[in-house]
This record gives sequence, C-alpha cells and structure tokens, in this order.
Amino acid sequence: TVFPLNTKTPSNTPTHVKMATSSGQHFGTKFVDAAQIFFRSKHSFGFVNLAPAVPGHVLVAPYERISRFTDLSEEVIADLWQSARTIGRVVERENNATSLTFAIQDGPDAGRTVDHVHVHVIPRKPGDFERNDDVYHEIDIAEKLEQLASAPPPTTADLLQQDRRLRTEEEMAAEAARLTALLAECSI
Repeated sequence: TVFPLNTKTPSNTPTHVKMATSSGQHFGTKFVDAAQIFFRSKHSFGFVNLAPAVPGHVLVAPYERISRFTDLSEEVIADLWQSARTIGRVVERENNATSLTFAIQDGPDAGRTVDHVHVHVIPRKPGDFERNDDVYHEIDIAEKLEQLASAPPPTTADLLQQDRRLRTEEEMAAEAARLTALLAECSI
C-alpha cells in the first residue's frame, strides 16, 4: 500500500509509517526531513538525494535500519523492490529518461557509506556517461559527499575536487514535492 503524502494515514497504519509521515525518517545516523520524502509504503520510503549522480537520482530504504540487504526479511525485500519499481517509473517519466539503473552497495567493502540498506534509483539517458558503467563511480562520489554532510564542513578545495555540489534543503524539498505530485497523478 502506498500512502499519498497529502492525505491522512489510515488508523491501522503501522506506527513507524505514521512517525515517518509527520516528522521525517532516520536513515542510518542521519535524519531525512519529511519535506524530502516523496514516497511511503508499508516497509519503505523514497527520498531525494543530497548529491545526485544525475538529475532524478533518488534513494529507497526500509524504515528499519538494517545494515545488510542479506539480513532483510522476504516481506521487506519484496516491498523495497516494488517501491523501487514504482519510484523508478516516476523518476524516469519526470526526467525524460529512457532507462533506469537500480543499485545497492551491500556493505562498506562494496562502497556503502550510510549504514542502512538503500537502493539507488537512477534515471538514464543515451550518452549520460562516457562509459555506461561510469554511473557506479558517480554513485561512489554521491555516497562520499553524503558522508561529508555529516562531517565538519568541507573546505572549498574539497568541494571543488568533486564535480558536484551538495543540494540545498529547498532544492531537495522542491524535487520531493514534484515527485509526490507525479505519484498522486499517476496513481501508481
């Protein structure tokens, strides 16, 4: 079940979903503001990315903080991937993309920097990267930039070293609002 963000959640909605609806959601050691969350299901939430690899690059995570994909229950896995599919349809449409990349970095040795299972949903277009697999390098950069967000503020040199900048709260909230509207419009 998807809970539209502009309506009151049903009284039988699990407590963790109600908490996420009203006040945001924990993601690893970070907190995602409610304005940046555009999708909620029984076990998962979709939110905009602080440092997207390409426009429309968003994340989907289970409400419960679990470190490894292999430790998720079958019910949560099914919900997570169904949520990623639904979100993928919307970000592909919103960004006039022709394909999608879905990626999970399952553990620190795989490049994951936030200790919370999450799926990267990335809209793709012809020629968006010189080599198609360069998207995975860009995911690594995004993860490192997100990690910097919880560290002391980076120096100008640190930011110039990266080819992208961290987005503002306002930019992320605006994207989440657009995606929320599209989800409601599509009735997916």
